[in-house]
Amino acid sequence: MQDPFGRSVSYLRVSVTDRCDFRCVYCMAEDMSFLPKAEVLSLEELDRLCGAFIRMGVRKLRLTGGEPLVRRGIMTLIDSLGRRLQTGELDELTLTTNGSQLEKYAAGLAAAGVRRVNVSLDTLRADRFTELTRWGKLDKVMAGLQAAKAAGLQVKINAVALRGVNEDEFDDLIAWCGDEGFDLVLIEVMPMGEIGDSARLDQYLPLSMARARIQQKWTLDETDYRTGGPARYYTVRETGRRLGFITPLTHNFCESCNRVRLTCTGTLFMCLGQNDAADLRTPLRSSEGDAALEEAIRAAIARKPKGHDFVIDRRRAPAAVPRHMSVTGG
Repeated sequence: MQDPFGRSVSYLRVSVTDRCDFRCVYCMAEDMSFLPKAEVLSLEELDRLCGAFIRMGVRKLRLTGGEPLVRRGIMTLIDSLGRRLQTGELDELTLTTNGSQLEKYAAGLAAAGVRRVNVSLDTLRADRFTELTRWGKLDKVMAGLQAAKAAGLQVKINAVALRGVNEDEFDDLIAWCGDEGFDLVLIEVMPMGEIGDSARLDQYLPLSMARARIQQKWTLDETDYRTGGPARYYTVRETGRRLGFITPLTHNFCESCNRVRLTCTGTLFMCLGQNDAADLRTPLRSSEGDAALEEAIRAAIARKPKGHDFVIDRRRAPAAVPRHMSVTGG
């Protein structure tokens, strides 16, 4: 599949649920209203949708949420998709998780063919972790990370850089990831969801500033390593681990975007930072065959925009995308 700008779309992110056992302050409101179950695709429907994308050229698939591992029966879907790794239809099946359920599921994920997981972790301090996640317990996540290591899963830590919140921990995170054998990616806070625009402005930390501070202590060697995602990576010479930066605001990554995002309701977003979307649930449920579904997918890819509209600017109201980050899984 090629978009109007000649980019091959080979990476699909699938949000399998909008529900989560955390309420991270930059992702969800504390009193979230979740979707009625009737609107959410069944695991069988999600599997069928993923199969259509794989036939049309998707080679990498990432499951997200909400928190994907709180979806009841999720291993049924993961095992089914894992069989496509064995046949060679799919190159990679990965997962983004908050880590709370990894202790239970890590061995099963590895058995299904998952080789890497991204774990969202913004702080190593238990009190700060509870403050940021509202409901989370750091020790549970740490136990999950050890289970992932024991299962042989590669771990990448995703940390959202928040001014005045966790910017004093970047050195600690780098050192800890070095000790544990994890890679680390720092992410600029994105203007999504109605979670308090003034707070979002106050929390925004340009990663160019963060990198300059980090380089006062650590040696960052440039690398051409890529995962197919938006991060730009360096190798931390002192630890040997990778450090990535995702900078949708200070330096966007749109020119190489190869991904689209599917929600648990069957809505396809062609860009994380745009509101245009395509309904795939209707063609999926209207026929036992996939001809109409594949036609709808092709029409959606033909509308993929050149870039996003993320803006954080104190001179005007933030141009926030109104949906919460949890809807499309980041």
